[in-house]
Amino acid sequence: MTYIVVLVTTSSKKEAERIVNALLEEKLIACANIFGPVSSNFWWKGKIDSAEEYIVFMKTDEKLFEELAERVRQLHSYKVPEIIALPIIKGFRKYLEWIKENVKSGERFG
Repeated sequence: MTYIVVLVTTSSKKEAERIVNALLEEKLIACANIFGPVSSNFWWKGKIDSAEEYIVFMKTDEKLFEELAERVRQLHSYKVPEIIALPIIKGFRKYLEWIKENVKSGERFG
């Protein structure tokens, strides 16, 4: 099993919590951390823009990424939400086992 951290930015803490709660209920993530507000600067529609956002770090099985990303897209207010995954290269074995126990089996999504 390969584990990942998925990062998603949201427009508000309320939106972050709504997305996290849905993904937890659906067992697409084992846990999430919500940080913010953070200052974000980015290109949008041909110009540099900025916004105050919240960033969510979610831990899951890599095999669930596509389903997770689609679900975030459905729940998110942005037209192009940030949904990126970073590999967990190493981790405390018992914590990684805990992730495995708390997400649905991704076997059918591989």
